[in-house]
Amino acid sequence: MQEKDSAPWWRSAVIYQIYIRSFADSDGDGVGDIDGIRSRLPYLRDLGIDAVWITPWYPSPMVDAGYDVADYTGIDPMFGTVAGAEAFIADAHGHGLRVILDIVPNHTSDRHAWFEAAMAAGPGSAERDRYVFRPGQGEDGALPPNDWRSTFGGSAWTRVPDGEWYLHLFADAQPDLNWNNVEVRHDFEKVLGFWFDRGVDGFRIDVAHGLIKQDSLPDAGETNDVLEPTKRDDHPHWDRDGVHEIYRDWRKVADRYDGDRAFVAEAWVSGPQRLARYVSPGELQTAFNFDYLRAAWDAASLRTVIDSSLEALAEVGAPATWVLSNHDVVRHVTRYGRTHTEGRGPRADTTEPLDLALGTRRARAAALLMLALPGGAYVYQGEELGLPEVEDIPEELLQDPVWERSGHSARGRDGCRVPLPWSGDAPPFGFGPDGVTTWLPQPESWGDLSAQAQAGDANSMLELYRAALRLRRDLPALGEGSLRWHESPEGVLLFSRTPGFVCALNLSGAPFTLPAHNDILLASGPLDGDVLPHDTAVWLAV
Repeated sequence: MQEKDSAPWWRSAVIYQIYIRSFADSDGDGVGDIDGIRSRLPYLRDLGIDAVWITPWYPSPMVDAGYDVADYTGIDPMFGTVAGAEAFIADAHGHGLRVILDIVPNHTSDRHAWFEAAMAAGPGSAERDRYVFRPGQGEDGALPPNDWRSTFGGSAWTRVPDGEWYLHLFADAQPDLNWNNVEVRHDFEKVLGFWFDRGVDGFRIDVAHGLIKQDSLPDAGETNDVLEPTKRDDHPHWDRDGVHEIYRDWRKVADRYDGDRAFVAEAWVSGPQRLARYVSPGELQTAFNFDYLRAAWDAASLRTVIDSSLEALAEVGAPATWVLSNHDVVRHVTRYGRTHTEGRGPRADTTEPLDLALGTRRARAAALLMLALPGGAYVYQGEELGLPEVEDIPEELLQDPVWERSGHSARGRDGCRVPLPWSGDAPPFGFGPDGVTTWLPQPESWGDLSAQAQAGDANSMLELYRAALRLRRDLPALGEGSLRWHESPEGVLLFSRTPGFVCALNLSGAPFTLPAHNDILLASGPLDGDVLPHDTAVWLAV
């Protein structure tokens, strides 16, 4: 694997997120799998990414699409086998791609052997101490221990037949682990070693900010919207100081292996300063930049997030990462196609129709901005095809637990998880064998968005991503480093990177005349000579 320079790969990597259920189906059951990913490795190599991150492939009852793990060192038969996973990792390395797995340490499945033992052992047992069990409040303990709410809606507590309550910050089938328990800590370090021994290059840590709870379990005193993160620094179960000791120990495990094994934290915290704590020296290497994902499509908002992120991370010597979409948020083609572009997706009460052409034009510009910024970046499967959110999945086909737990007030995240269109003009669009019914329905209109339809079309989203990623790999200015802002009209972002690179993004509403340059390397849309239209980005050689 050749590197542009001698810095660790993760400081500038472009990592492609694979939502395994929806990437490629090799066996015709309508669900993606490991062999499906293996069959598409040449596509990923040619796209120009550096690594893949794969959502959980472990044995699971699939209450939350695999984020309810029953065995951290196995593979669910739906996806393949451990031997198949080892072969996939070797194949990926052969294509020059690194592999990052998802690890889910905040909670297990209620079918995990540990939780089954806890239920059988009863109150006060060592088995129950692996989880967060508490007596209830009120007469006969009939009320939950506190007011904590599940991220998916409803109470975060469920009562068991012997009268105790257990904590689940997500679905009731996802009991929270007690990370003050030494056995829990040691077991997860063994899990890391199991997969490192099989060649994985790193882990994405699910709910990295949630492992430690305040000892007294006080009331939170808040009722956030479903899936919305807290804005507080002193929350009783999010972003507690104790999580950092855990990750310092994990870093020691990774550092025992060669090849710059790396972590990325999924940490929804109140701002860049709090996020920087996760990537301090001796802790994790990188963390998702959700402030950037949630920023409005507005020049001032974007610059504020870029500056605050770079400043906070520079203080701890960590690289920034940039992300536009993932499996938990509305796809950005759709977010950018409406008036209110900030946050994880359209407001629940929106009736505004989607302007898909507008969203696509903005998404093209957003891609060039993101890939020009210093540090690393994440691409969520299908964003390189310009896929929009699927907002009309029939209610009877929705599978996200958010739908049920919210009392059918929130449709959940299924709309960004629809299986990819690879080829052909009718479902399943090459996702699986002809005639397969995919686990979520694909829109009939997606034929024009398939990878096959876009390949070779210079104006397609796929070819824009391929060109941008090729330049990003070839140009010494891009990847890790710094940027310098240049004076520009209000609504225009203009910065340079050394040597010889300029990026301009016009959100001003008026045409912007480009600065002097030697060549136009890439543009997100048509230019009028040296004039940059609204909602358009360009890369220049200077």
